[in-house]
Amino acid sequence: MRLTLVIGLMLQTMVLAAQDLKPFQAIQVQITPWHHIPALLKLPDNMKPGKRYPILICLHGRSIAGTDLTKIFRQGVARQMHEGKNIDAVNKTDGKKYEFIVLAPLATSWSLGPEHLDAALTDVLKRYPIDSSRVYITGYSAGGWSVGMAVTDKRMAKRIAAAVNMSPATIDAENLKSFQVTAQNNIHVWYFGGIEEPVFLGNCKLFADSTNKYKPGLTKLTIGDHKHCCWEQYYNPSYRENGMNIYEWLLQFKR
Repeated sequence: MRLTLVIGLMLQTMVLAAQDLKPFQAIQVQITPWHHIPALLKLPDNMKPGKRYPILICLHGRSIAGTDLTKIFRQGVARQMHEGKNIDAVNKTDGKKYEFIVLAPLATSWSLGPEHLDAALTDVLKRYPIDSSRVYITGYSAGGWSVGMAVTDKRMAKRIAAAVNMSPATIDAENLKSFQVTAQNNIHVWYFGGIEEPVFLGNCKLFADSTNKYKPGLTKLTIGDHKHCCWEQYYNPSYRENGMNIYEWLLQFKR
């Protein structure tokens, strides 16, 4: 009887854990030849054989890093989807509706560098039906650092179609000099920052200006009345500028 009770409790825990992650599943992704990390993955509900889907890689802030996948639901795209919101979007360019494959990796500390993102993307491209011409990334705070590092990295920039970067932390000095890489790879980036977070808003402006210097019009900047917080308002698919939310905006661009 005791064994039955233990098994029952284990099954109940497994069911609760699965419910806690809905609509995602937990997977492991490779970030070095010797290291895997946990991640949340959402595949389209009705995947069609032979069809490939855009991927949106979502990068969290520093406070989320660690081992608890459920902390990813505190902010970002994963929070919106966990709360039941639908991020499927119509591409205004071709008029077609797209479903995303969403990947939200959990960094052990801080966030993921471009070499880690490159390895993770290579890993999931082998396992899931991803359209490699539609690789999108987004992040906030430390995750914004990841986005900034990726779009200025010569290897990773070649793989990115567009990005959304919110309140990014300061990127490495060498990458600050490398926004020509972003321009050369024609990566459109939509930046978000708050008037009450001067350092992070300053990074948004610096990153945008450093890109536009090489290719005017590649970036877009939204300034909100908030501190270093509140990104959920922009990740909410109901938030629109010029008739587009961030998901519709991303889909305009492909490699």
